[in-house]
Order: sequence, then structure tokens, then C-alpha cells
Amino acid sequence: MTGADKRPFEFPNTQEFSQNWLQIAARSQKLISEFLTSNDSYMRNANLDPMAVGKAFLDMTNRVLSDPQRLMESQITLWQDYMKLWQNTALRMMGENPDPVISPEKGDKRFKDQEWTEHQVYDYIKQSYLLTSRWMRDYVSSNAADLDSHEAAKIDFYTRQFIDAMSPSNFAGTNPEVVRATVESGGENLLKGLENLLTDLENGKGKLQVRQTDINAFTIGGNIATTPGSVVYQNELIQLIQYAPTTETVFQKPLLIIPPWINKYYILDLKPANSLVKWLTDQGYTVFIISWRNPDERFAQTKFEDYMTLGPLAAMAAIEQATGERTLSAIGYCIGGTLLSTTLAYLAAIDEADRIAAATFFVAQVDFSEAGELTLFIDDEQLRNMRDMMTERGFLDGREMATTFNMLRSNDLIWSFVVNNYLMGKEPFPFDLLYWNSDSTRVPKAAHEFYLEEMYNQNNLVKPGKLVVNGIPIDLRHVKTPVYIQAAETDHICPYNSVYKATQIYTGEKRFVLAGSGHIAGVVNPPDANKYHYWTNTDLPSTAKEWVGGATQHKGSWWPDWHAWASKKSGKKVPARTPGTGKLKVIEPAPGSYVKVRYS
Repeated sequence: MTGADKRPFEFPNTQEFSQNWLQIAARSQKLISEFLTSNDSYMRNANLDPMAVGKAFLDMTNRVLSDPQRLMESQITLWQDYMKLWQNTALRMMGENPDPVISPEKGDKRFKDQEWTEHQVYDYIKQSYLLTSRWMRDYVSSNAADLDSHEAAKIDFYTRQFIDAMSPSNFAGTNPEVVRATVESGGENLLKGLENLLTDLENGKGKLQVRQTDINAFTIGGNIATTPGSVVYQNELIQLIQYAPTTETVFQKPLLIIPPWINKYYILDLKPANSLVKWLTDQGYTVFIISWRNPDERFAQTKFEDYMTLGPLAAMAAIEQATGERTLSAIGYCIGGTLLSTTLAYLAAIDEADRIAAATFFVAQVDFSEAGELTLFIDDEQLRNMRDMMTERGFLDGREMATTFNMLRSNDLIWSFVVNNYLMGKEPFPFDLLYWNSDSTRVPKAAHEFYLEEMYNQNNLVKPGKLVVNGIPIDLRHVKTPVYIQAAETDHICPYNSVYKATQIYTGEKRFVLAGSGHIAGVVNPPDANKYHYWTNTDLPSTAKEWVGGATQHKGSWWPDWHAWASKKSGKKVPARTPGTGKLKVIEPAPGSYVKVRYS
């Protein structure tokens, strides 16, 4: 142990320490009393099985109890691993240095502190946890193998959530960093951590909202979302922002960006150094972006097709007024890309396919047959539960959706902040990306039900004529528009093998590019950062695995590759267009008012 580890546990001021504890205890009692008083039906009405996984676990448990021999054999294997760990620990105590029985996976940040390796006790706790985790996942998986594949996957996911939660890094007494901080501060870190916990409970009105960043460090339009521009059109669902040019000439065809409405658009305009919007204007594009409204209960019956009609279709008409151009290029991000594909098929069905000259998809799915772990939250029973919840409020609360996304990477997006905020007693670090992540948006009931049922549950978007919008059956195979499809290597929300399936559906010119990193960093990767890598392959075999096998890796950002593709489809150069000089006048400066609506 270090010198700090060997110092006696001393409180710098016992009286002050006691007073702090009394204050927090009183505050805790007051908070819990108020919560129970105002939420007397909370436990009675709470859905304690949100993933409807209880029955699947019961079925698996019955299998376990019916085969005690398998359980005994599995336990013997685990005991053998424990014995080897005990032997290695004893050898270390005698001065030897045996290889570990098990090591954390590459990239596991929970055990980065050197004490997890150098101190025998912590190393034993770490390896014991890893052995037990491996045994539990293997045993649960083997006993769930005969279940329906969807139910088995839910069990595996829920098991991993439990395993992650029980990590020794999440407990004060078994985390060397927390122990060290507690000794050095005389327990002040735990007091401050409890204050942080109570604050987060208060902010969540009884539901724990773990802060990922200092939300007071950022202002939309102040130090994020600052690219100059103007709102030139709005309706009840969108504001359309036109950005000021930074070049004397621009491409003739305007560029419309359709971001997801389950998040706010400024992920593409966080700050100048990593703003895709600014980079696009600097390349000579006339950039428009949709800023979706953050809906309340009044929008409960807003449909998915309303998002198309009041979103990209309305924006295209407005852009024609602003620039005089009937044809444009479009980018769709995530669910915004799913909407763009729907729009392309709809335009093809009404003989207006020429309205969009080229389409780009950022990590967007159209074939949901292999849509990743989000499908674990979507089946008939869970859709019924969600429908009941949304019927009462008229919308899906964005915080609930954010929690679902965070669960896909719980160690990084949940437990690391639990340790930092509540055990170490630190304030979360100001980080623009995590501020955006916490700035969640609501989704109207009707639109969300349609999206989950038709896309995820029925996969109707890729079935010719099965999806009907504005009364017209659509078929993605009629989309002949040139498309650029970008996916991300470690995307947990839109897995790249799922995104790739679109290459086998559209019938026009196609280019697929796989970027390094995940759902956000795989998209927002400016060239000047010189980070990550991307793959290209002009061949488009039937599967993503085959595509990757023949792909070429390139260093850095894929943005220049996209620009080389898109610039050839954007027309000649014309004098730059300033917002408000066309038939549409300026309503208000960017970023507009819709994006600033935030619900507690």
C-alpha cells in the first residue's frame, strides 16, 4: 500500500463532521417523507418488471431445479477456479508473481487504479468478482438456451445488468480509490456524495437522476449550438434553421439535415471545433437543419407520418422558397434517417423522387431484423406496458428513453458516475456531449407506438407495400436516389450489420462506409481531431461481415470521403445565400426557441 493507505483514519474536525451528518440525516428524512406523502401510490402502480423478464427467469429457474446434476457440475468448476485463485494469492504472499487466473476485458475502466493489481486483497476481490461473473453468465446462458431466443437474450441482458451493478468498484469498502479518498478526507467524500445523491433524488422528484455532467456549465446558443444562422420557417412541430455562409460561393443544391427527434439537433453543433454544421458551411454547402419541438401532452395524437409531413416535406417546401431550388440533398441521422428513407419511398410513390438528388444516412436503420439489444425492450407485452404508460401522459418521457440507452453501456454511462458522484463525492465534469445526452426530449404517444410496432416489432418498412403513410403504401426498393450509408463500428443503438442491410434494398447508386467508434463519436469526428479510422469497400456483398472482409482501412475522419461523394451531386457553384434574403424572412436567430424547451 502507499503511504496514504497506511495513515490512520482521522477526522479533521469531529464536531463539524457530526453536524454535517445531522444536517444530511434531517434532509434525508424530510425528502423521503415528502416523497412518500406525494407518491402514496408509487409502489402500487410502479411497473417492477419493465422488461417483462420475470416469467422467463421463472422458466429458467425451473430448468435449474430440474437438473441438480448440472448445477453441481457448474459449481465444481467455479470452486476449482476459486482454488486456483487461492493458490495464486498464497504464492504472491510468498513473494512470487504468478499470472492472474482471469483479467478484465480490454477497455474495462473499472479496475484501472493500480491498487486493483498491486494490492493482494484488491486483486483477489477483483479476480473473484470476474470469475463469478463469468460463471454466472455462462451458467445462465446454458440454462436459457432452450427458451425462446428473445426471452433468452432478455435474461442475458438482465444478468449482465446485475453483474455490472455488483462490481466491487461500486462499493465504498471494496474500491481502493474510494477507501483512499475516505482516509485522506476524513470521510468528507462520503458526506459530499450523500449530498449529491439527495440532490439527484430531489431533482428527479423521487426518481434517481444520476448527473453525468454539470448542467449549469452550458447554455444553448451561448457556448454550444453557436454556429451563426437564423430560423426562417416554423410550424407546430419544427423550426427550420438556415446557417450563414462562410464562403463566397456555395453549391447550387441546398443541404437539409434531419436529426432524430428523440434527441436535440445540436449534437451536430456542439462547439466550433467539432461542429458538423460549421464544417459543412465551411465546405460551401447551404445548410438547413430541422429543430424538432419538444412535445407535451397536447401532441399525444401526432403521428409518425406527421413527422414526415410537418418535418422534411414542409422543410423542403420552405427551402424552395428560401433558395429557389426545388431539388436538394438530405442527411438523416438515426431515426431521422429512418424518416428520410420513408420520405424517399413516399416521394417515389407520388412521382416526386427528383426532389432529393442525393441522400446520406448517419447510423440509420431501415431493416430492423437484427436491430441489436434495443429489441429486448420491444415485444408485445412490453409494448402494452409502454402504451398504458403513454396513454396516461400522452408521451414517452425522454428520461426513460435515455435510461434505456444508458443501460446498453451501464458501466460507462451509469456506474462510473455513481462512483464519481456518490462514493468519491466529486461533481461531474463539464462535458458538452454529456450535457446534450442529459437534455432529453419527449416523444408523442401515437408516433412512438407506430415506430416501435411497425419498424421494430413488425419490420414493415422493408416489406413492399406493408407500410402506409398518408394513405399510400411505400416500397424502399423503388428508391433510386444515390445514397451514402454510414455506420459505426461499436454502435450499440444501430449496429453496423443492421445498418448495412440497407445496401441490399435501395436500387440506385450506393456507397457504404464504416466509421470507428460508436453511435455519437462515430458520426461527430471532425478531420482536425485526427481520431479513429474508417473503412471503405466499393463492393456490396450480401452481408456486413463479407463487406468488412474486403474493406480498406483509412486513418482519421470519414467526413472528407463523404464530401468527395456529395460535392459531385450538389450542382455548380452559385453566390452564397444569406438567411432572410429569399422569400422567407428571419423569424429569430439560431438556435431558435424550440430547442431550448427543457422539461424537468
